[in-house]
Amino acid sequence: MKVVVIGGGAVGSAVALFLKRLGGADVAVQVIEPDPTLRQASSALSAGSIRQQFSNAVNVQMSRFGHELLAQADEWLGVDGAPVALGFVPGAYLFCATDADALLANHRVQQAEGVAVALLTPAELGQRFAWLRCDDLALASLGLAGEGWFDGEAWARAIAHKARSLGAQWRRAKVVGLERRGARLQAAVLDDGSRVEADAFVNAAGPWAGAVGRLAGLDVPVHARRRTVFALRCPTALPQTPLVVDPSGVWFRTEGAGFIAAWSPGPDDEDPDDLPLEPDLTQFEQKLWPALAHRVPAFEALRVSRAWAGYYEVHAMDHNAIIGPHPDCPNLLLANGFSGHGLQHAPAAGRGVAEWILHGRYQSIDLSALGCERVLAKRPLIEQAII
Repeated sequence: MKVVVIGGGAVGSAVALFLKRLGGADVAVQVIEPDPTLRQASSALSAGSIRQQFSNAVNVQMSRFGHELLAQADEWLGVDGAPVALGFVPGAYLFCATDADALLANHRVQQAEGVAVALLTPAELGQRFAWLRCDDLALASLGLAGEGWFDGEAWARAIAHKARSLGAQWRRAKVVGLERRGARLQAAVLDDGSRVEADAFVNAAGPWAGAVGRLAGLDVPVHARRRTVFALRCPTALPQTPLVVDPSGVWFRTEGAGFIAAWSPGPDDEDPDDLPLEPDLTQFEQKLWPALAHRVPAFEALRVSRAWAGYYEVHAMDHNAIIGPHPDCPNLLLANGFSGHGLQHAPAAGRGVAEWILHGRYQSIDLSALGCERVLAKRPLIEQAII
């Protein structure tokens, strides 16, 4: 069997890795990636975090597998006995809410999945985190295990390195056409004019997944939405913080001797597609600083050290990934639209896509809830914990 994977970031690399782990010499894998430096890839520009605190079971299960690979990286991703350096820092997410109902609903799902989470009242929050303003909060949810942050680019490269060691091949090129005969793809056409025939194709193109879908005459409703991340310094020393998610949509966490922070637009905020990858510096004064200074009084004196921008590959219908075969073209597998979850969910997505290609079904985590059918039927998979 021959498989072409379009996109060589964390998700595409994970597909290649598990195709070779599960299929061995019986599957030939070629990853097509136009920029091996990953300069604009979400994998390299992400804040690189993992959490277990989701509100639907499939996302929790995917994060659990992602954490397994991070925590046991040498066993999963090591090549020739060399250690795998991912900069993984065990930490926690702290979701703060002015309305307790959503957190309580999320907590029921997390309890059913065995996630270690503590619900904290404002008084309990104040005892744990004296630097945090709590008087306007109703409840908070703190992860107790399986969460943290890491180097996203190192993660993507380690997955790719392991896939190569198992025989997957990388090709520096851009897919500019997809030849389709009826309901099946026949070949990918590259920008050097060559054709690559295969039995199955995987769209793992991240923010550019919609453009890849259009090459096959298919709608893949994924959009590149810019997110600006700020590196900050504070004159007042604070202990290491969790990744705090404020009700305003602003989040922050400790990063080295300082902090990083960003803002996620809400349903009523403008969030244009395909903006240039230049940081929006106005967000600090307009969105971040007021919310941060309110939540942490010491942050009144915050200063910006630097800022960068990366793309979220957003599936706007429900902010959950689209994974599995496209109903109108079954040998095109989608692994798209992770909406900020791509790094942590890459291993589970890659394994699931590989299982489907090789066996026609999911054998580990049932990813059918993330299938394209829900998109065509406009049946969103509800996820409350969107960042």
